[in-house]
Amino acid sequence: MFARDPRHLQFEADVNRLFLYTSYYRLGENADEKDAEEIIDLASKASIADQQKQVQDNVHYELTHMCQAMDSILCPDTINDPSKGPSEAHNHSQRSGLSFAVGGAASANKQSAIIPATRPLTRAELSKKFRDHFGYTLDIGPSGIPHKDAGQGLFLSGQANAGAVLAIYPGVIYSPAYYRYIPGYPRIDVCNNYLITRYDGTIIDAKPWCFGGETRALWDGSDLVDYNAMAPKGSENNSDRVWRMLSKPLEKGVRENFGEVLERRNPLAFGHFANHPPKGSSPNVMICPYDFPLTEKDMRVYIPNITFGGQETIRMKRFGSFYFKSGGSDNQAGDSLVLKTLVLVSTRSICDEELFLNYRYSNSKRRPEWYSPVDEEEDKRRWS
Repeated sequence: MFARDPRHLQFEADVNRLFLYTSYYRLGENADEKDAEEIIDLASKASIADQQKQVQDNVHYELTHMCQAMDSILCPDTINDPSKGPSEAHNHSQRSGLSFAVGGAASANKQSAIIPATRPLTRAELSKKFRDHFGYTLDIGPSGIPHKDAGQGLFLSGQANAGAVLAIYPGVIYSPAYYRYIPGYPRIDVCNNYLITRYDGTIIDAKPWCFGGETRALWDGSDLVDYNAMAPKGSENNSDRVWRMLSKPLEKGVRENFGEVLERRNPLAFGHFANHPPKGSSPNVMICPYDFPLTEKDMRVYIPNITFGGQETIRMKRFGSFYFKSGGSDNQAGDSLVLKTLVLVSTRSICDEELFLNYRYSNSKRRPEWYSPVDEEEDKRRWS
């Protein structure tokens, strides 16, 4: 077993933990020790592929209830047009990514036509009503971590059990085919602390999302910061300067103009504000890959992500650190398209606490002085 790919071993370990947490949470408050033992037994027998499918189902089950609750708060059956329910309003807003090309008067008219009316609640008011439904919500405030770079932190207001979906990681999703469009490329992390990578190579940039907004609106992931014009953090060697000259990010063309009507008040869309735990502390949430099925049109407005380049997937092959296009689209006849996003899942019972996520920075590169590894071996396996 230990002769296998260490990265894949860490992936399997993470899936196994997520299977245990989310399955136990799904049983509800009436679960007892016997139920827990049964889940542990199942985890020891089920294949990783089966556990992965169950994790996806568990997360989707939780998010379905959350989206339905937000619908009931924001979208009463009779707003402007009594004959239309929220379902129809959402379906009306669902069009291909290319149909949301941004710019021009025609585009502005289209935006006003496709955004369904909702109750005029502020983000704070929606957050409070969400807590009334589920017993918790998220707040952002000064982190309690004692170092100058801690900045803002993510806090759970209320109480949640282990296995609960607490946050979604919002932002623009880049498949390996579109890495060169990531702002700041190739040194994309120099001026952006809100990037995260899934095991499959998908990168999510949460910086354009920031704090969300106060309305339901067409969002195209625009970020007006010129990353290459900004001075890099720390020293820049000759090799870095050469890369900056030769490998600037590609500009977004007409084909990459895209957008979706999203609920910018979403109280779950703050996963990017979770800090790494300080030395001597343990994480209380973990990352969970979640493939949201785009067939779930009633839920789409509450998933705070868009895919760069639209929904078409491109087959890629990996050679070392590089990805190359290989053939046509990955999407075969009959396959359903998904948004490759991430959620944060609680790893224990939490009550009115700051949320900490293990960043798992690579130990093969220089890490910030404030970074204290939670598990050095996990870091090694993750980036092997």
